[in-house]
Amino acid sequence: MMHGTWRGRDRDRPTRVTRGMVLRAGSYFRPYWREGLIIMATLGVAAPLALAPALLVRSVIDDAILGGDLRLLLVLAGAMIVAPTASGLLSVLQTRFSAQVAERIVFDLRSGLYAHLQSLSLRFFTAAKTGEVMSRLSNDVTNINRVITQTMMQSLMQAFILVSAVAVMFAMDWRLALLSLSVLPFAVASSRRVGFRRYDLQKEAQVKLADLNAITQETLNISGFLLMKTFAKETFERLRFERKATEVMDVQIRTSMLGRWFRVVLQILEAIGPALVYLYGGYLVIQGDMSLGTLVAFVALLVRLYQPMGQLANVNVEVMAALALFERIFEYLDIESDVAESPSAVALPTPARGHVAFHDVGFQYLPERWALRGITFAAEPGQLVALVGPTGAGKTTATYLVPRLYDATEGAVTIDGTDVRDLKIHSLRSQMGIVTQETYLFNASVRENLRYARAEATDAEVMDACRVAQFDDVVEDMPEGLDTVVGERGYRLSGGEKQRLAIARVLLKDPRILVMDEATSSLDSVTESRIQAAMGPLMEGRTTIAIAHRLSTVLAADQILVIDQGRLVETGTHAELIAEGGLYAELYEIQFKPQLTGAVAAPLGAGSPDA
Repeated sequence: MMHGTWRGRDRDRPTRVTRGMVLRAGSYFRPYWREGLIIMATLGVAAPLALAPALLVRSVIDDAILGGDLRLLLVLAGAMIVAPTASGLLSVLQTRFSAQVAERIVFDLRSGLYAHLQSLSLRFFTAAKTGEVMSRLSNDVTNINRVITQTMMQSLMQAFILVSAVAVMFAMDWRLALLSLSVLPFAVASSRRVGFRRYDLQKEAQVKLADLNAITQETLNISGFLLMKTFAKETFERLRFERKATEVMDVQIRTSMLGRWFRVVLQILEAIGPALVYLYGGYLVIQGDMSLGTLVAFVALLVRLYQPMGQLANVNVEVMAALALFERIFEYLDIESDVAESPSAVALPTPARGHVAFHDVGFQYLPERWALRGITFAAEPGQLVALVGPTGAGKTTATYLVPRLYDATEGAVTIDGTDVRDLKIHSLRSQMGIVTQETYLFNASVRENLRYARAEATDAEVMDACRVAQFDDVVEDMPEGLDTVVGERGYRLSGGEKQRLAIARVLLKDPRILVMDEATSSLDSVTESRIQAAMGPLMEGRTTIAIAHRLSTVLAADQILVIDQGRLVETGTHAELIAEGGLYAELYEIQFKPQLTGAVAAPLGAGSPDA
């Protein structure tokens, strides 16, 4: 089992098909055994019907033509039309159920993988490439669908035809039947060798395709696109894309050539069989030991033998390719989240009081590297607690531990006296509201972005939240009001407008605990002061933890926590900490005091979200 951290080298580790992998892949078929029985029944009837024209040939030649029976000839000719027609109609029914089974299996795989990815912690997504995740969720699962519908189901039909053909051939003449089957071991041996090679090539192709998708996602999303343009890296990125696309093309060519050579071997074998039958069967006809109709019918049956044989030999190749795809999906499904819900977890009472406490908390992103160490403090309901400190001190990391985006490495974070690890995750996060500096918005309408917090909210409630967040005037000036689409990641809005929308969204959720990573940093002073005045009454009875980069936040705080190099070094009010003359007093002089005159803040502590 792999755990929360995803390492890129895991995708290249050598793997081979195991019995466990096959059984695990087969478990996705098990819920649809009823549909499988219907498919098998239709195949069981359709396969003999597919052989009927070849069997009728013998009677047409020996009994109707050579026997001079015109009436029998008409009947047999009609039967040669009816049999494949009935077989075709049954194949339509079989295709209907096989497509249904395939799509349901793909649905189960895709839904299960998506749900599992949702359960992973933030740690996984900080290490994995988004493009690779998307490739496994989309391309790999879609290719499995192709194998099920186009290869496996068709192969079942061919297997029925093959078994039926062999049985009929032995009934007609066991000597010719053995001669016809003599080439079968060579086909099986070839398919086995090609199958294992195809497994390796399929996995290599999917890895390289995932890398290509990652480049596409990174450079063609709005943020990556802006970065590429502003650094004039179009040529660099195009060449990088083309290099990776060339690698994908190369492995696809090798896969195609592998399949082509395999088909050449099968074609040679398919030519040898009829030649041997004609040679020996013709001798028997000349000697009078076999009728001409039997020989012609036998050769006609060979088509029904070698075509399925070729299909089934190719199945081994395709199934190996499918197992390579299953293996890639199972890699992700086997990753265990380091933030898992305990079976004995209890729900956080609604509404929560909102008492948040850190008890000697330590946290590591990497072994032996502490991002936080020995953090102890308590935030009472109704309090505004401000976290301040230099960039990289661990402020954002501390806020990540409250909603369990990560779990503490040591110590405990409690809400209303209960360790957050003992709470049901949904009940914990449903009573929390988080606003970060980097606001994420969906490429949807203003209304849809706001209702993401509470789907049942009315337009009146939506506008009330907008008014508190000083966003109502922006909505009123928009051409389509609440129906205005904000664009990819909200890029049709200014930074301040996005922050106000994000604040309105959290207010609409009406949480008991607010976590704000300087949520007003992109606002002008007048708008910020208006928002803080409006939010004052709303913060009563709530716990608010704010990462502060602005003077107004620290002055309003009931408690200021000064964090430096992952440790809590000072605690107190603004006046108390200024009097101490420690790190806070230094930060005040460098970062906060210049804001009184509108001076530009120095780099120390003015940072974006820290680690």
